[in-house]
Amino acid sequence: MLRLEQVYQRLVFFIGQDETYAHHAALMALFEVLEAAGRTELKSDLLQELERQKLGLESLRDNPVVQQEVLEQQLDDIERTMASLLDITGKFGQHLRENEWLMTIKQRAVIPGGTCQFDLPSYHLWLQRDSEQRRADLQRWAAPLMPTASAANILLKLLRDSGKTYQYTARRGAFQQMSGGKVVQLIRVGFDNALQLVPEVSANKYAINVRFIHAATGEVRARQVDEDVDFSLTYCKF
Repeated sequence: MLRLEQVYQRLVFFIGQDETYAHHAALMALFEVLEAAGRTELKSDLLQELERQKLGLESLRDNPVVQQEVLEQQLDDIERTMASLLDITGKFGQHLRENEWLMTIKQRAVIPGGTCQFDLPSYHLWLQRDSEQRRADLQRWAAPLMPTASAANILLKLLRDSGKTYQYTARRGAFQQMSGGKVVQLIRVGFDNALQLVPEVSANKYAINVRFIHAATGEVRARQVDEDVDFSLTYCKF
């Protein structure tokens, strides 16, 4: 779902732009979505998890500590997204796969420079259209894929909102905590961006390890920091 979130965000961002290169990037993102969300079982997995979350939220009705308007809005969003997913028939993105013109572009796009105007003159012609025409085409191609994005967004929001945050210090850039049988689905690491560090996280059923490193650049190799780092860990679980 995190990968889906990332590629869908790029797709929506670039569709909203006017520049030719932005719409080229939007089409490349559309092809990424086609691959990232193409697993056969993804639709059923999303529906199953949405149904589970719906049942859990419905049990909060009439709870005095819960804002009922917010709860009802969340339930409406879930039901609407489930209905949209159920409306999807056939293989995910089949309308794109049946478009020979788009598939030709997709095949050429994996070749460096493969979408040049002398290779794909019809694609070059499309890129010269008015930006509103290009945007309308992109939105039409993307629309059948968007229920999957909505489902992933809802589930990731619920998961992130479930998080419990704790403050820790990584001594000389390293931190380890025994899991103690605790099961989580998402771990979020927070720290001061001004430090310009990268957290490396590994976890299993026994322990969680966090190591902060100075990121590698063109002239500097990656290395673990020597100083203590204050950070937060948020454990998220439905």
